[in-house]
Order: sequence, then structure tokens, then C-alpha cells
Amino acid sequence: MPEFAWPWLLLALPLPWLALRVLPAAPPADQPALRVPQARAFETALRQAAAPQGGRRLRRLWPLLGWLLLCVAAARPQQLGDALQPPHSGRDLMLAVDLSGSMTTADMRLGGQAVDRLTAIKAVLGDFLDRRTGDRVGLILFGSQAYAVTPLTDDRESVRQQLLSSESGLAGRETAIGDAIALAVKRLRAPPAPGEQPSRRVLILLTDGVSNAGVIDPKKAAKLAAGEHVRIYTIGFGGSGEVDPYLGLALAPADAPIDEDGLRAIARQTDGRYFRARDTDELAGIYAELDRIEPALHRSEAERPRTELYPWFLGSALVLAVAVLGASAARRRFAEAAA
Repeated sequence: MPEFAWPWLLLALPLPWLALRVLPAAPPADQPALRVPQARAFETALRQAAAPQGGRRLRRLWPLLGWLLLCVAAARPQQLGDALQPPHSGRDLMLAVDLSGSMTTADMRLGGQAVDRLTAIKAVLGDFLDRRTGDRVGLILFGSQAYAVTPLTDDRESVRQQLLSSESGLAGRETAIGDAIALAVKRLRAPPAPGEQPSRRVLILLTDGVSNAGVIDPKKAAKLAAGEHVRIYTIGFGGSGEVDPYLGLALAPADAPIDEDGLRAIARQTDGRYFRARDTDELAGIYAELDRIEPALHRSEAERPRTELYPWFLGSALVLAVAVLGASAARRRFAEAAA
């Protein structure tokens, strides 16, 4: 159904009726009530008075119809089409988080308290998810095996809740980096939906150890990702060991070193970057840097095409005015000729 862009202008419709009701009538002329300057004009007046009543009523309706057309045209009637979603060109962003046994190492500080690595990751990664408006985000948790916990989705809150409910050792005590990369590539390989442009595919892999489990070698998995045009950003996360909760001093060295050379090679092979985070501040800075390198691309809102209909009403009012003026001139010439 047509809609009006400025419907309040329809309030002008009763103005002619109000003018007739409110405005005072024209004062009578100070002259004789009947004066016939010439017989021909008097005959013309009599002939017009003898015209059918229906014709006179019809002539009074023409101005009202013209006013109606002008008011409708001023209100800008529009025909709305079906909603169209502009092509979406965003990012498919997969997060792969390490849940191996070493993630229980309490060498991080958060809010002035000593916390384990996974707790620190949950706190910082939640803020990162809040800034990914417009991207589809998925979550992979890996330890001895890799699991796709959340598929690519616009619902970032569900990704956050799945991450918050995860626990160290849930996927095993070891670290299968190659399997996590391969699973992420498989999830990112899905073709775009109809009407969508191919998305930019990114994997952010966060680990605190060395790949020592799984069936796929990390280098082969990185080669597979490069062939599928998946860019990988790797983050080596972890301090120097457990922290005393009261003094803030390291008590013991970390269980296993981080394979920085391997993570750097994975990122380089896929045209990504490697980052090293030793505390929550550095991790937050890394995610801020990722926001700058891979900014979120906002999805355009659906739009409904609008077809303006007011020219039809305005043109009809113009045609009506020309017709009325032409008919009036024709009647006057006919009356003069008959006289």
C-alpha cells in the first residue's frame, strides 16, 4: 500500500470548507440590485440561469477535486518495494583458544589479583568481541583435540558465553595446533550465502605452548590455510611462571616454553603476524592492534526502494485546471455566439 512521506499536510484538506464557514461574506455593493446595461447581457444571464442544476453542481466540484489532488501531492505519496539487503562484505573471524593443561598456570594479574592464563584470556577476549560489530565470529577450543564449539555467527554473545564456560583441560592436556588450524580452515571454507560477497577470512590462534599432539602437522595446516586464503594471526601467551598472589613474585617457571619460531612461521606463511603477550596489558594491546589491522566491516541495513507517486497527482491537478479553464472559455464563447 502507498505511504505518505509528509502525511501531516493532509490536514489542509478542510481549509476551503473552513474558509466558507469562518470568513465573512463579501459586503453587498452600494448600487442598485438589478442593472441591465444592455439587453444582450441580460439574455445571456437568463440563459445561464436556465442551465441544468446538475451541471452547476458539477462545476462546483471541480475546484474541490483539484484541491484534493494538490493536498495529496503535497503529502508525497510513495510506493514502497520489498526490502533489499545490500551485499555484505565483512569478515569471517575464527578464534582458536588453547585449553591445554598449561593454561592453568597462574602467572597473570587481573584487577590486582593473580589469575590463571585462561581467566585472563576470557577477560580480554570479551572486550575484543564487543568491537567486532558486523563480522561473523566462530570459536574453536583445542587441547589434545580441536572442537568447533561455535560456528560462524553474528551472535557474538553466544561466542562469549561459550568461551566463559570453557575450562582448562576440557579438550585434553596437550596442544594440537595443527588440528585447530585445519578445523578452522574447514569452517571458514563455507561458500557465501546468496546475495553476499566473499568474506575476508581470518583466524586468530592463541596458545601458550608447543604443538605436541594431533594428527596434522602445523606447517601442513598453515599451507592448507594459505591455499584457502585464510590469514592467520598467532599469539603466544604466557608469563614466566606462577605468581605469588600476595607478593606478585614468580614462584616457578612455566611448564613449557612457547614455540615462537613455529608460530611466527605459521603467520608468515599465511601473510599474517605473530604477537607475544606476557601479561593482560600486552594481550589487550595485541587485540587493539588486530582491530587496526583487520577493522570490522559494518553490515549495511536493509533498504526498501521508494517510488514517488506525487507527480501523478500533481499532473492530474494541472490537467484538471487546464480542462476547467478551457471549458469555461468555451462556454463563454458559446454564450456570446448564441446571443
